[in-house]
Amino acid sequence: MKSLIGACVGAFCLAAPAWAETPAAIVEDVQGKIDGIAFMDYVAPGKIIKLGPKASITLSYLKSCQRETISEGVVLVGAEQSTVQLGEVKREKVPCDTNAAKLSEREANQSAATTFRTVRSDAKGAPARLPTLYGVSPLVQAKAGSTLMIERTDGKEPTISVPLKRDAMVGGKFYDFAKAGKTLTPGGSYLAILGAKRYTFQIDASATSSPTPIIGRLLRLE
Repeated sequence: MKSLIGACVGAFCLAAPAWAETPAAIVEDVQGKIDGIAFMDYVAPGKIIKLGPKASITLSYLKSCQRETISEGVVLVGAEQSTVQLGEVKREKVPCDTNAAKLSEREANQSAATTFRTVRSDAKGAPARLPTLYGVSPLVQAKAGSTLMIERTDGKEPTISVPLKRDAMVGGKFYDFAKAGKTLTPGGSYLAILGAKRYTFQIDASATSSPTPIIGRLLRLE
């Protein structure tokens, strides 16, 4: 088995293109020992992951919203899905918005003086669709040590203020509203304030408090 895995890794190394180190997927779950991989790690295209006996990993792809549970074998991370040899993969398409997983540079660089309380429009003059989360409890990637504020922009709700203390964050970089017992309102539009930056997003009208795949509620503010 080890020789087969070694042969597969060698073949993958020859075949893997030289992609940039831009994250393609996030690790949602790890079962068993997997060298160099931990829960909530990002993985880039071209990454090779070796899964030993009884080991498994769940990857969620940021661009394709593809969620994969892979058991044993050798995994080559792609841009939108993995290539798996000597193992088993189960795939499912999950509700997610790539604009929420990675907000645009234009939004990310807005100054503190800018307000998003007015409805933005697209090139044709129609109201622009906000990045959407499919769970009522966002998983926010942000810098530890700062303070995150969430304001409702289309209705009245108390402002949520969250000190992003490192010991309260998953892996030191993710604040999980579900773990903290905090929820937002289905169908609501929100403004996230992080230092001098502003980000707008909305919660899907059908979102519930039931467990939701990470990729569907991931809001990357960093």
